[in-house]
Amino acid sequence: MDTTAFFQQFLNGISIGSVYAIFALGYTLVFSVLGMINFAHGAVFTLGAYFTYVLAGGKFGFNGLLANLALPFSFPFAIALVLGSLLAGFAAVVVEFLAFRPLRLQNSDPLLTLVSSLGIAVVIVNLIQNLVGSEIYTFPSYIYGNLPAAVNFGTSDRPISIRTVQIIIFVISAIIVSVLTYVIKLTKLGKALQAVAEDATTAQLLGINTEGIIIFTFFLSGFLAGVAGTLVGSSAGITPYLGISMGLKGLGVIVLGGLGNVPGAVLGGLVIGLAEAFVPSEYSGYKEAIAFGFLFIVLLVRPQGLLGKIFVQKV
Repeated sequence: MDTTAFFQQFLNGISIGSVYAIFALGYTLVFSVLGMINFAHGAVFTLGAYFTYVLAGGKFGFNGLLANLALPFSFPFAIALVLGSLLAGFAAVVVEFLAFRPLRLQNSDPLLTLVSSLGIAVVIVNLIQNLVGSEIYTFPSYIYGNLPAAVNFGTSDRPISIRTVQIIIFVISAIIVSVLTYVIKLTKLGKALQAVAEDATTAQLLGINTEGIIIFTFFLSGFLAGVAGTLVGSSAGITPYLGISMGLKGLGVIVLGGLGNVPGAVLGGLVIGLAEAFVPSEYSGYKEAIAFGFLFIVLLVRPQGLLGKIFVQKV
């Protein structure tokens, strides 16, 4: 592989990995606070893409209960992205009320919550399919304005062309990761979230509203899923099953980076994105298998993940 091809694939991998990272951050936030995996996260990811699609002026097809539905107004893509992601955040809060809170208040086995969230995910996916059908919807071509289709980072003789949508995805992802890091590390709300993640009972005794923090965590998780869903959907199209493969990929990312570790989720997403990007074209059909094979090899060497810590349990 020559230098030009290397940088081409490297930039592609960074763009893909940045989406994996912000999606996996939602998994990480919920796990760090509750110690549970939210299997409905992928379904919320899909909902966010559909919300933004409608708000940006998209129209549904001839199938489903909402056939031919289109809003009488439309928002610019940036505003539609924020509003759609906020709606996804509220959807995640509903998931918390339905799948997590009743079992958490009864101190049920975490495995039951995992199954409950998986059930909610199946319901959401089937609901989407019944409402709008299962065909692929693509965002209008004008959502990014008059920007060129691709940008050349190389020279005229040795071009390194990156699609504009990939650049936008990377920029948005970088902004979100930076803001989230600031909120968690340097704000009072972030400190409260860290306290609940460390010990919810002690945090409540110290006056922290643990239920409020849990709700905020799910809302933030859903918002991140909505952003990621929109970014992927604007590039590859939307179907009710958009979040299934992404959900599996997100689990791989957080395991690779270290469960409950925010920087680890970012690093894990970038690593898997780069691993996929450098799969030779003749083996593109095995891209996901190769990426997870790489994950398996890394975890054999470092089971706690790239940035995870080994916890010693005293007996």
